Amino acid sequence: MDSQAFNRDSLKRRVEELWDQSGLPGLKDFIRIPNLSRFFDSNWETNGLLTKAANQMVEWLKRQEIKGAKVEALIEPGKTPLVFAEIEGTAPGTILFYGHLDKQPHLLPWREGLSPTEPMIEDGKLYGRGACDDGYALFGTAVSIKACQQAGLSHPRCIILIEGDEESASEDLPYYFDKLADRIGTPNVIVCLDSGCFDYNTLWVTTSLRGLVSFELKVEILSEGVHSGDASGIVPSSFRIARQLLNRIDDPLTGEANSKFQVIIPGDRYQEGLKTAEYMADSLFQKYPFLEGTLPTDTNPIRAYFNRVWKAQLSITGADGLPPTATAGNVLRPSTTLKVSLRTPPTLDAKKALEECVELLTKNVPYGAKVTLGNPDPSNGWNGPAMPQGLKDILERASQNYYSKPAMLTGEGGSIPFLSFLGDRFPTAQFIVTGVVGPQANAHGPNEFLHIDYTKSLLCCIAQFLAESSSYINN
Repeated sequence: MDSQAFNRDSLKRRVEELWDQSGLPGLKDFIRIPNLSRFFDSNWETNGLLTKAANQMVEWLKRQEIKGAKVEALIEPGKTPLVFAEIEGTAPGTILFYGHLDKQPHLLPWREGLSPTEPMIEDGKLYGRGACDDGYALFGTAVSIKACQQAGLSHPRCIILIEGDEESASEDLPYYFDKLADRIGTPNVIVCLDSGCFDYNTLWVTTSLRGLVSFELKVEILSEGVHSGDASGIVPSSFRIARQLLNRIDDPLTGEANSKFQVIIPGDRYQEGLKTAEYMADSLFQKYPFLEGTLPTDTNPIRAYFNRVWKAQLSITGADGLPPTATAGNVLRPSTTLKVSLRTPPTLDAKKALEECVELLTKNVPYGAKVTLGNPDPSNGWNGPAMPQGLKDILERASQNYYSKPAMLTGEGGSIPFLSFLGDRFPTAQFIVTGVVGPQANAHGPNEFLHIDYTKSLLCCIAQFLAESSSYINN
């Protein structure tokens, strides 16, 4: 499609009207459903909340009256639900849109006046759990497709696939892809809207994501708790042993992970990182709610970028065996259990990284303590294929139209487990991975929000991509 013939203002008006009148109300209704992901809700099969969220999306999508749309929720015993929509195309090719409907725990408390399940708009931001991660994906995708249709613009055949298990490692996704293989076909481009952005003024396109190795490290030294005054000095603390073991994975002074968990950064990704660090400079650190007077791990934007995107990083995200401080007596506890989250570089084999963790943490244990690694979950990262110039050109035009800035290709530090799977399943497909998780948006944390104006501009870019994509697909 000739970009000069593209009516930017008309498409923008249609996207914004559809979002305000239908997309945003639909997302608000979705936020009101407390449908936690399977890992965080042991009763998910009986309480029906994931199914309720899937049905809400299906019913909303049917009401949009998108031309050529077939919509359904796949609900099967023992499987998390999946929303599947097929929209007939009026141009060559197939575009697969991905999102997820399962949510992270609420992580209370939220700021006064805000709630994870009662949507609130404040200062141009929609607050609520699942707003930016990733509930908006279905509503936004539908808005972009319908805006094209209303504007009389042709678009390829579109598949919308919204899974219910992303926050629990997408274990059901391969089953559904096998089941739907004939209906999905072979997509030319896969669009994932579950990623992030460094600011709210730029079209950010994700080219890599880190992997994740998580497990529960349990250290046992006693059969029962004993008086700390009587035993300390003779009985080693299980917490201290856990600290010693974790020091084998990363340096406690610098946070630098063991070389076993590092990789050589590809040249093109290194250049993207330099460009992003130069573009963001010190604003790279403003994404996070640092307390006054506190500092990041590294104040150099270049090193900070690569630490976040291509370096392994260890975090402790939970603990068992420690009583609340209000009821903690002078007791040397028998055991300590820590939830370990090891973000791994995009190209590192997560299963091998888990094997290295087992080797490092269970051999030559101090004091002969009993060490176990429970609930291990390795998920590979993703390093996307090189983007063809034709696809870059479409995104660049869209970015200039709706952000008045060049598009930025960059890595992200989070994980989307299914991307590696889809890359293997569809080796000829190209990827557009983007999203709205930007500064202070706080996906997974309290006070999660979606930046409304940024989202509208992103959906305009998606609509323009749909309208122009046949020029790329035909070539």
